Amino acid sequence: MSRSAPLVPSALPVLLTAFLLTACGAGVHGTPGAEGLRDPYFPKAGNGGYDVTHYDLRLDYAPGSGTPRLTGEATLTARATQSLSAFDLDLDGMDVQSVEVEGSAARWNRDGQELTVRPRHDLDRGETFRATVRYRGTPRTLTDPDGSHEGWLPTRGGALALGEPVGSMAWFPGNHHPSDKATYDITVTVPKGLRAVSNGELRSERTSGDRTAYAWHTGEPMATYVATVAVGRYDISRSTAPGGLPVYTAVAPTEAKASRKVLARIPEIIEWARYNFGPYPFSSTGVIVDRPDTAEYALETQNRPVFPGTPDLETLVHELVHQWYGDSVTPRSWRDMWLNEGFATYAEWLWGEDHGGDSAQRTFDALYDHGEDDDPDLWAFPPAKPSGPGHISDTPVYQRGAMVLHKIRQTVGDDRFYDIVQGWAAAHRHGNADTAQFTAYVEKMAPHQDFSTIWTDWLYGEGKPAHR
Repeated sequence: MSRSAPLVPSALPVLLTAFLLTACGAGVHGTPGAEGLRDPYFPKAGNGGYDVTHYDLRLDYAPGSGTPRLTGEATLTARATQSLSAFDLDLDGMDVQSVEVEGSAARWNRDGQELTVRPRHDLDRGETFRATVRYRGTPRTLTDPDGSHEGWLPTRGGALALGEPVGSMAWFPGNHHPSDKATYDITVTVPKGLRAVSNGELRSERTSGDRTAYAWHTGEPMATYVATVAVGRYDISRSTAPGGLPVYTAVAPTEAKASRKVLARIPEIIEWARYNFGPYPFSSTGVIVDRPDTAEYALETQNRPVFPGTPDLETLVHELVHQWYGDSVTPRSWRDMWLNEGFATYAEWLWGEDHGGDSAQRTFDALYDHGEDDDPDLWAFPPAKPSGPGHISDTPVYQRGAMVLHKIRQTVGDDRFYDIVQGWAAAHRHGNADTAQFTAYVEKMAPHQDFSTIWTDWLYGEGKPAHR
């Protein structure tokens, strides 16, 4: 046993000062990030304490004749927005194999959809860090509060991943809330003969033995709910829209003939939308058309919307216009869903008005006079206040949302209306925005107009407004 040398009296003040400084510093630690962002409708969605800037997803999918298996490695590049001793990722199902932060093994545990990660060392506020999660298993199909299905949807010989509102957590760990957008690299390896289609641009396609890897890159920020992967046998078409914009379409062979005519109008729709809503916000466009039995709804997945079966023209317009409103300008919370669906629905009205159909005014009048005959829920709640998580995609969000926009157009006239919708898309390009920001923006763009009745009766008011 060794003994310390006796302290020299003159050294005591120095040592005491050092001890006190060390003790004070020892009390300054990071704290765990919040397990959820308290979204009004999905309070556990997303996580606090960090902002993801990039996802690098490497997936290997084996549909097989038995239980399909997905093996994944997800590397997130993120910035700590507070000093962190731990942080959460959303992941529903799958078996986690390992977690690393900055190349070092990290402790982790699971509790429902929460994967809590404890790095070896605290992360400082403002620090950029990388976290890698390796996982595998059979990804789940989730049931939304409205009864529809999302997540990982097995198809005949393949799969389709749809994420609105929280389904993407079924196939990769992340910060699954629309307020946290990031760029992506998604590489999907599948059996030779199948294709894997995702967002952005196809960077490479490499076959080794009996498997092919498809590497996709999305350079513009994207919310997790509009990330997608489609695995199957598709007919691929590549073309360009005016201005050289690449158009990439993937169509199930059973839908190829039926969809040819409507998909040929993609360049025309993009050009019309550019004229009305401003520059197209992404580096490519296109669609994925799968079999009708793969999903229950179309979705505005970024760069190339997904359709279960051949879309009609109005639905194609709706989902492509979402690239401006929803994908580029993304809601800050799920309460702001009408900023997606109201805009895309009103775009359908405008398309009809410009292409020999009913005027937007006539469509508005028909809804006001007889809309509840077709859908008794039309006046069930105001578009900016859905009555619960199972109703964020109900008729009031779409049709009453479009009616709000028409009321603004009636008030300000066409020239200023198009200034507003184009300016809104430009002001929040690749960002997030909420309803309060939108109403403030409208008032700023038309300062001499009174919008109080529109906001009170049409946007936030209960029931059918007394006057159209």
